[in-house]
Amino acid sequence: MSSISVTIKDETTGGKTLHSVQVELTSSLVSVAEIIEMRVVAEVNYYNKKREVNYYGLIQPEGAEIAVNGFRLQKFRLIDAKKQVSVANDAFKKNGFFILIDNTQAESLEQVFVLHQDSEISFVKLTPLVGG
Repeated sequence: MSSISVTIKDETTGGKTLHSVQVELTSSLVSVAEIIEMRVVAEVNYYNKKREVNYYGLIQPEGAEIAVNGFRLQKFRLIDAKKQVSVANDAFKKNGFFILIDNTQAESLEQVFVLHQDSEISFVKLTPLVGG
């Protein structure tokens, strides 16, 4: 079977796209955990290769500040993809963000979806309300 390429987007709760990343899938049958891992690893690899201080990704790296549509580190340092994946999986379990796959909300890390070339995958971060 040949690989397929899908776009993973970060969206606001209103549907506005903030960021997107293209990932290659070796199989059309993937779990939510695999989608999160592919997305986070692609972002970390891109960041580590570009060697800039701005990181555009799902999970805030340790020691980074929130910046426009991403995070800013004081200076470039390699980010550990495994650690970022672990934090992302934990955040998903704690409802820190939700994932829509072809307009179906992912329920668990183990849930499996059949993807195709036109599949739409959206990550929506839930913004905490700030009072006072």
